[in-house]
Amino acid sequence: MSVAPDTMRAMVLTGHGGLDKYEFRTDWPTPSPAPNQVLIRVHACGLNNTDVNTRSGWYSKAVSEATTGGAYQTISDEDPTWGGAPISFPRIQGADICGTVVACGATADPSLIGKRVIADCWLRDWSDPDAIDIPGYFGSECNGGFADYAVIDHRNVAAIDSSLSDAELATLSCSYTTAENLLNRAGVGAADTVLITGASGGVGGALVQLANRRGARTIAMASAAKHGDVARLGPFAIIDRAPEDLKAVLKEATGHETVTVVADIVGGPYWPKLIDVLARGGRYATSGAIAGPMVALDLRTLYLRDLSFFGSTATSSRVFPDLVGYIERGEVKPLLAQTFPLAKLPLAQETFIAKKHFGNIAVTMGEG
Repeated sequence: MSVAPDTMRAMVLTGHGGLDKYEFRTDWPTPSPAPNQVLIRVHACGLNNTDVNTRSGWYSKAVSEATTGGAYQTISDEDPTWGGAPISFPRIQGADICGTVVACGATADPSLIGKRVIADCWLRDWSDPDAIDIPGYFGSECNGGFADYAVIDHRNVAAIDSSLSDAELATLSCSYTTAENLLNRAGVGAADTVLITGASGGVGGALVQLANRRGARTIAMASAAKHGDVARLGPFAIIDRAPEDLKAVLKEATGHETVTVVADIVGGPYWPKLIDVLARGGRYATSGAIAGPMVALDLRTLYLRDLSFFGSTATSSRVFPDLVGYIERGEVKPLLAQTFPLAKLPLAQETFIAKKHFGNIAVTMGEG
């Protein structure tokens, strides 16, 4: 007897462009697991900037403006995705899944059947799982979780023992592995003071929690309207997202004009001020540039102050298992702002792009 129907509901991306490129289907073929894959009945799937940027083509070098979520007039056909290469359409996006394993391929782990799982988003070469030249991302280079069912390599999933809801769990994997990997790259420890941009968003909120977990002193940057929400994360201090005199604001908040680490997901025209508050020997790490990818750097600042810069995308194979442990021990908490039914994904993404929420947004697979 089949464990899944032949067809399913899916939100299908038909090409690069605006939100009109999404098509809700109720007759999409249900995938079958390959020998090393599991079939997951998806309960919820979180939204992330990767979905927006891939749809719009923002990753293309032909685009130099901030992330808007709208269609760009010109993108290159050669590099419109995070991996710098084209993807095929139609494509089901969605990386952050929480669901139940209902079937497995011939060589996949059968003990996963019936387990509630979350997924590591990176499609690894399992003969060399820490290779940086990785083949893809779930929901980008292969179909993802904005559907009733999804398939993924059994080594990419972990059974999760948690009282958190499906939607809450669906906000964690992408944002928190991104944040943990960034902190690993920058070598953040208890001796550090970390300035965190975009602290009210999914990755920013994760950075505050995970840096706190390491014993670091965290300085969260967020708009004034969100300071009350950000305070729930327990940062050492909260400051405005773009103060004119950043050094003076830091001095007032912490007693020092400089920090040892900047953990940045924003970029844009404010970027030089972030670099100027790094102490000698300080580290800058980035995993995003939602305010714009083009920045101005005085190379003298970089070399005369012995600064180190880190880009962070591909996560090590230890990051996801570590995150599962943090979740199960209650060392991090989800920041679920709102849920939408799958059929309302375009509205959910429009809400996500507006950035008026705190934390993250998920779609759920209930009817409606």
